[in-house]
Amino acid sequence: MGIIGGEIGYRMLRAIGGEVGRSVPHAPGPLGDARMIECFGADIFERLRGLTVIDFGCGGGEQAVVCALRGAARVIGIDIQDSALERARALAEREGVADRCTFAKRTDEPADIVLSKDAFEHFEDPGAIIEIMDGLLGPGGRVLASFGPTWLHPHGGHLFSVFPWSHLVFTERSLIRWRADFKHDGATRFSEVAGGLNQITIAEFERIVAAGPMRIAEMDTVPIRGMAWLKHHAVREFGSSLVRCTLVRR
Repeated sequence: MGIIGGEIGYRMLRAIGGEVGRSVPHAPGPLGDARMIECFGADIFERLRGLTVIDFGCGGGEQAVVCALRGAARVIGIDIQDSALERARALAEREGVADRCTFAKRTDEPADIVLSKDAFEHFEDPGAIIEIMDGLLGPGGRVLASFGPTWLHPHGGHLFSVFPWSHLVFTERSLIRWRADFKHDGATRFSEVAGGLNQITIAEFERIVAAGPMRIAEMDTVPIRGMAWLKHHAVREFGSSLVRCTLVRR
């Protein structure tokens, strides 16, 4: 995808992109409810109360700790990075919930809820991840996922969206070459950048779920602020800033 490439595309991105990609990554904010409510809905803490929760891709533990503070009986944070797990354990200690929070690379303990936030647009193989999540659930368990923006949103290219839909206007090669001016990790494709971008759309997510062991029990698309008409199915791909869904076993 993309129509402007080569030397022209690269030079245009250098001129337009400026310092966009050089900004310092967003640091975790203070602990609070607002982001979880935005991502999972106003009733999220009632849905977690008294349950065992797995925070899938817990990072530094902020979300896991908030879950414990707001009533989850037990929270298991899973991440592949040792440094993130160490930060998460320290945070749980500081907030007085270390007795209810565990952080590890894997767990065999079944959960009532698996939480996934800001991740499905980054997973290299979303279908395989859904199968893993399914295996983490106990009887009657469910996955609560929130992710976006997806690929066809104006800023679905994340770093590569130097202006709305620029990730669709410029070729992948030009965008990667521009990124290499300030990111020196050797990435040659969207899928290889830090965090990865799998170019998933809402329809593709639905197809992936349909082919796996779970089904979508609920799904809501959150449109660009002030543009409620973008919730309509015909235009949701281009205007959904966030996708919220509940997955259950078939």
